[in-house]
Amino acid sequence: MKITTIGRQMEVPAEIKALLEKKLAKFDKFFRDDAVAYVTLSRKRNKEILELTISSGGTLYRSEEENTTFNNALDEAMDSIERQIRKNKTRLGKRLRESAFYKEQEAAAAIPVIEEEPEYQIRVKSFNLRPMTPEEAILQMNLLGHEFFVFTNEATGDVNVVYRRKDNNYGMIVPSSN
Repeated sequence: MKITTIGRQMEVPAEIKALLEKKLAKFDKFFRDDAVAYVTLSRKRNKEILELTISSGGTLYRSEEENTTFNNALDEAMDSIERQIRKNKTRLGKRLRESAFYKEQEAAAAIPVIEEEPEYQIRVKSFNLRPMTPEEAILQMNLLGHEFFVFTNEATGDVNVVYRRKDNNYGMIVPSSN
């Protein structure tokens, strides 16, 4: 797995990079060789924040953890991603390494571009839309921990949005041409 480390308003020490490589090697059993991990490190108000995004086979796995040390935050993020994989293992089976669950029977994140206005900030994210079914989009949304997900519907070719409703069901927004 290729690891890209980003420090927001800080330099990432070599010890932390070595620790990331050592600990993220645990995921090699789950992901194919084309997997890329993006680790973003930052500090806010005496807390250390670690964002871990793994992209493999067109699927993103994401976790953001805040703790007193980057080491603890990394452990929590890895546990979170492993839970996502195990929870959705039957749906993710074809995207993961074939031998991922033999021993146990159990997304390039884009770097946000920030445009500053005097009164508010707008975070702009860009990503490639790929054709998928609404079920795949819901799975991807849940893996990312988001409330909505934009995708290209492979049946119609239109851009659609799936979202989580307040009653914990899902909805889909479909464009109409009047």
